Amino acid sequence: MAASGGAQQRANVPSKVAAKQAQAAPDYQPGLDQHALDVIKSACDRLAAAKSMAFTAIVSYESPSRIGPPLVYSTRSEVLMQRPDKLRVIALGDGPRSEFYYDGKTITAFSPAERLVAVTDAPPTIDDALKKAYDVGAIYFPFTDVLVADPYKDIADGLKIAFYIGRSTVVDDTTTDMVAYVTGDVFVQAWIGTEDKLPRRIYAVYLNDPARLRHVLALTHWVLDPQLPANAFVASDTSGAAPIAFERPDAANAPGLKPPPKARAASAQ
Repeated sequence: MAASGGAQQRANVPSKVAAKQAQAAPDYQPGLDQHALDVIKSACDRLAAAKSMAFTAIVSYESPSRIGPPLVYSTRSEVLMQRPDKLRVIALGDGPRSEFYYDGKTITAFSPAERLVAVTDAPPTIDDALKKAYDVGAIYFPFTDVLVADPYKDIADGLKIAFYIGRSTVVDDTTTDMVAYVTGDVFVQAWIGTEDKLPRRIYAVYLNDPARLRHVLALTHWVLDPQLPANAFVASDTSGAAPIAFERPDAANAPGLKPPPKARAASAQ
């Protein structure tokens, strides 16, 4: 009981700070703060300029439990990308391992535990390959916004609110600028490296979700413009795997290839 009481006192601290901030700025009007826009765009420009990249993405997302309060599930993905037409995502986490390969000609989804593999012809760019993977196979990566050719465009098209929060030194052992924005129907808080301009943490809430479930994307172990071997994007060890159709798991008669969980969190796009 004493421990829970102490936790309650600590939990009240952020709410008291927020209340004081609200009292200090009663005339705040939502809009587009130029400082916040500059931080967001600098991150997008840094990502767009990279010819290749490697990073680790840890996605944590809430899902309602049977008794009401949400449970939290997590997925860890090791990502390699080379523009304009190569991508590899090895996903681990609270579920079976899955592997995704795109080499400019084909998209391959492989489930090692179940020994199932699905292959389909691919369009010539990463953007279009990601769209086809979602439209045809229901495969979605919450860090898609980091990979596209023009990360800023999708944010700008639906941008309604943006404001600068301040600096933090607690995320990924680096100094970050914190910004918040609303694009489309998503509220996003982002921690972006002050020096390297790389997104480090993305917090998202869908405004049309009555439960306001939270999605958190942590991006670590960044390497920009690494030299990547050509075979890095070719599926390996699929011998003996049963071929299945590349289609949505909920399609009629679809076998059980399970793509990474759909837990979208907007990033600095």
